[in-house]
Amino acid sequence: MKSNELLYDIALTQLFMVGPRTARALIEHLGSAEAVFKESPDILRTIGNVGAYISDKNYQEQALKRAEAELAFIEKNNIKAIKFDSPDYPMRLSQCPDAPQMLYQYGNCDLNSQKFVAIIGTRNATKYGRDLTNDLVKTLASSNPDTVIISGLAYGIDIAAHKAALEHGLPTIAVVAHGLDRIYPNVHRQYASQMIQSGGAITTEYLSNTNPDPQNFVQRNRIVAGMCDVAVVVESAIKGGSLITANLANDYNRDVMAFPGRIGDKTSEGCNKLIRQHKAEIITSAEDLINLMGWNAPTSNAIQQSLFNDLTPEQQSVIDLLTISPQHINTISTNLDLSIQRTSALLTEMVFDDLIDQLPGDVYSLKFKS
Repeated sequence: MKSNELLYDIALTQLFMVGPRTARALIEHLGSAEAVFKESPDILRTIGNVGAYISDKNYQEQALKRAEAELAFIEKNNIKAIKFDSPDYPMRLSQCPDAPQMLYQYGNCDLNSQKFVAIIGTRNATKYGRDLTNDLVKTLASSNPDTVIISGLAYGIDIAAHKAALEHGLPTIAVVAHGLDRIYPNVHRQYASQMIQSGGAITTEYLSNTNPDPQNFVQRNRIVAGMCDVAVVVESAIKGGSLITANLANDYNRDVMAFPGRIGDKTSEGCNKLIRQHKAEIITSAEDLINLMGWNAPTSNAIQQSLFNDLTPEQQSVIDLLTISPQHINTISTNLDLSIQRTSALLTEMVFDDLIDQLPGDVYSLKFKS
């Protein structure tokens, strides 16, 4: 992306009253972020509820000044700025209506890797919860080495997930609630550095010099939920950020799973609540997750591709993908570069036509011989 173009894209996100949805609507209406800043104030003032704000030259100048400083920071620190319509933008996240207009990434992890597992939970993790997290990641690393672990770099389950990924050789991404000029909490800086060195990344929607204010963590949670195929709640109190993330994952049509806990344990009340309300599948091991996601389904008995006749190009692409292994709907959507709505309709049609099977957890496979 050219620096001048990027300058306006960043500045658009800094305009007063312009959130992700409004930013995309403005770009669609006017053609580009730059056009928002170069259109006449009279025309801008006619645009909905934000017209009075985006037409204000003082607001525009402040936004551009902030963007200029951020552009210098990005270029100096080798940070990747990823616009919503960029092929590098995480496809899973792009399916969410409130996805950030811009993401900032330090590190080289592919945000469209094959399998994304979010591991979330309480900051007051017990040894039981940390052990569960380590065992989960260890098994995923041995059975599904193309998995990326995503979490929030916070105390407790978050950092346990990142440390387990580092120990067992999986890339891991931390989604943070502040700018990339700092790491919060600071004691996790060493792990953040190891994550970058091991092929992971630190990702945020916030510009440098943005503090980790409380409201930012709630906003951050939607990115964790939107980027994953499945969100696993290890331990959680009855209230907290992990339950917010789990509910967002449900809203985004992601799979949610939770480890049950003993009745009366404060750190398990949230997990038990999710399971009781049918907002999460109960799991007791990584094998449960792998089975529910269809990540270990055999393919040796799949009907040969040559038996399929008169397939449309999209159907053929699905068959080609499922010939490798069963795939989650989000993975299929990502690989085919189709919206989740179009992918769902296509897969439903192929199931009805007896071309593919639907497995538990929105996983699809080729038909198997009886």
